Amino acid sequence: MSTFNYKVLNKEGEIMVGVVEAPNSDLAIEALIEKGLKVVDLNEVKASLDSAFKRISLFNRISKKELVIFSRQLAVMVSATVPIIQSLRIIVKQTKNVAFQGIITKVTDDVDEGLKFSEALKKHSIFSGFFVNMIASGESSGRLDEVLEYLADEVEKSYDLQSKIQGAMIYPAFIISGLIVVGIAMMVFVIPQLTGMLIDSGQELPFMTKILVFVSDLLKNYYIYLSLGIIVLGGGSYYFFKKTSAGIKLFNFLKLKLPVFGKLWQMIYLVRFAGTLSSLVNAGVPLTNALKITSDVVDNYYYKKLIDEAIDKVKDGYSVAHVFSKSKMFPSMLSQMLKIGERTGSLGDVLKKLADFYSREVENMVANLTSLLEPLIMVVIGVAVGGMVAAIIMPMYDMANAF
Repeated sequence: MSTFNYKVLNKEGEIMVGVVEAPNSDLAIEALIEKGLKVVDLNEVKASLDSAFKRISLFNRISKKELVIFSRQLAVMVSATVPIIQSLRIIVKQTKNVAFQGIITKVTDDVDEGLKFSEALKKHSIFSGFFVNMIASGESSGRLDEVLEYLADEVEKSYDLQSKIQGAMIYPAFIISGLIVVGIAMMVFVIPQLTGMLIDSGQELPFMTKILVFVSDLLKNYYIYLSLGIIVLGGGSYYFFKKTSAGIKLFNFLKLKLPVFGKLWQMIYLVRFAGTLSSLVNAGVPLTNALKITSDVVDNYYYKKLIDEAIDKVKDGYSVAHVFSKSKMFPSMLSQMLKIGERTGSLGDVLKKLADFYSREVENMVANLTSLLEPLIMVVIGVAVGGMVAAIIMPMYDMANAF
């Protein structure tokens, strides 16, 4: 399959440019003509090392930032009464990511052939169920421009939150990485020099010193096998925690139970739940459908299970708060507010206020994350250094007393 850059005239005589994939140039021209386009120019994109790297998904992943830019650009142009197809074609020209450019081109072609914008987006997994259903509600209500503005804001908020969390983790990750590097260097170059004379003395070494010597020898003499073992273990762990049902359950459980981070993850899930459900309910999406989409957006096995139970209860005639009020994963305040929202007919507005409240809680936790982790890191460093020093000093002290 080859890629071709094209310049064509549409039925209105307007010049359009884009990218098309086809086995050869003749089939590429035929595909464009079938769409009612007159081909002006067609050039095959020559393969190069750079383009080969760009086509590899590892080097060409579609980031959340690119989705933010796409949503914002589309919202601005549609609000300015630019037709959706023309807006998409403009965005294609401005998109540098080859993979994302190809997806937008396919969406544009599908819409040009008569498919609804939401249905065209649904074909591509990078657009979440929440995103697609919000677009669908905007199409049915005739408020697509407003929905796009709202989506652009929501995607941007999600991206900002993710960036803040990653930013807060830079300092702890740097400290821990530095500690590991220094520790390995000590074990390989310094510890053997210090423990050599202890071994030569022939005295019985303390248990801690034996462990230190063993680890030092392992890192110094078997580092190749150790590296391969870490790679295999890392790959196996990734497969287990990401691809198997038992691994996903365990990983999601650990995320909720981790010290410091467990509470943060719970708050993030509550923000996703309240924010997504609020948007869908206010957009007129039926409650059971809205809960189903929210279940996918929350992306945690235990929360998904609870929301799926709520869907069954709602179908049986119970209130949406019925299941949540019995679970410790949902704060009592949230359950009570849901009941009030259902009684007053303002469920969407109540959920929006809850989402704003929990968003502020997450922001405060992220802001304090570094200060919360610093004492923990200091304790770990102190224990590691203290243990290493004790393992060396204790046998030296025993040796001195022997004389």
